[in-house]
Amino acid sequence: MLFQNIHFIINPASGKSEAILSYIQHALCKTTINWAVTVAIKEDDCYSIASDLVGQTDLVVIYGGDGSISQVARALCGSNTPMAIIPGGTANILSKELNIPQQSQDALALIIGGEIRLMRIDMGLANGNLFVLRVNMGVMADMILEVDSQLKEKLGQVAYGISALKTAAVAKPQTYNLMIDGETFIETGVLLTVTNAGSMGIGDMALFPGISINDGFLDVILMHDTDPLSVLQVAGSTIFHHESEVLKHWRCKEIVITMEESTHYICDDSERQANNIHIKILPLALNVLVAAIKQ
Repeated sequence: MLFQNIHFIINPASGKSEAILSYIQHALCKTTINWAVTVAIKEDDCYSIASDLVGQTDLVVIYGGDGSISQVARALCGSNTPMAIIPGGTANILSKELNIPQQSQDALALIIGGEIRLMRIDMGLANGNLFVLRVNMGVMADMILEVDSQLKEKLGQVAYGISALKTAAVAKPQTYNLMIDGETFIETGVLLTVTNAGSMGIGDMALFPGISINDGFLDVILMHDTDPLSVLQVAGSTIFHHESEVLKHWRCKEIVITMEESTHYICDDSERQANNIHIKILPLALNVLVAAIKQ
């Protein structure tokens, strides 16, 4: 598979510090590919840049973290213009979910001359906002909102772990009224996530066994408590890929979450606030470039 026209979008504020423009030039200088680069001044610029490229190039490549990647995914959602990823962020969750090489030069080599294929993946819609990874509430949202930016720059993903420990220690249970594919549940928990992807961005650790990014379903995960025993059980379930009684799990196409008060939540990397969140799956909405399946 050869793409004759490739447009790279670069977010220079991503977590990595490397000579990505030099890597691109070196990889492409001896090819016949027509290529161009646009540098995003702000992360939000990635959306408008990618929107203008729909139907105008064979492939849009985003170099950045999950925030930048989410912006491009939203712009390309529903189109035939495919997206490729060069991981440039701190967690790089989507690229790990798709088994994309984590070193920039390796990811670039895959795009330019590797054994590749196009794959359709699902996206989600939460109160009218597109997402590719997940919607987080409770501890999962607080962990991201309260992470120390300087610590994140210095320690990378470890900073999220430190933030998670701090937020879990003071977490208060929230009551959620859930309507899942038309069936009502009233649940209390310190963590609620509606996810399209299983990867946690740490090794091969997954939020829950069997989550797929292209199965046409969302996975809803609720954690009741953050006492030490519960945390250990959850850690065991993610490391050893088995279910835990501490977590409740549903698989659905649509969910409405109602809370007593307006609550902060994270839609991919964007902070939002509501007391009623309507979320549904958009099956196979995004075309992405991944490595070919080895026979």
